[in-house]
Amino acid sequence: MNKLEYAPLVKKKLMELKKWLIDKYDERVAKEVITGIVSDAEILIENEHCGINISQTYNLDTKYWYLFSHQHYLIYRIETNKVVIVQMFHEREDFMMKLFGVSGRTQESIDYWGELHILIIPLV
Repeated sequence: MNKLEYAPLVKKKLMELKKWLIDKYDERVAKEVITGIVSDAEILIENEHCGINISQTYNLDTKYWYLFSHQHYLIYRIETNKVVIVQMFHEREDFMMKLFGVSGRTQESIDYWGELHILIIPLV
């Protein structure tokens, strides 16, 4: 059994997402989304390998994995008896470009979503 830890940046992003969802929709929607993300992340306590191994998927030398939940990518690393969620990105962000300088977006995705200009926040 692992311990699950959230980096301060992820905690901040979860709080900002909750506030945005309350403002845009209502408290019920915010609670459903945040509870869903946290619940999905808790799966990592028992099975840290249920996410996607970035090094295998993108042929990169990295120890990071990701888990997709409620339109967000949770970027994490596996440590001894601990899983640390180090970053969170919305599905429209090209997290691979922001983290590793390798685009994970297809031309179809760019055509659909357009180019996004979102603040780049490095891994902690």
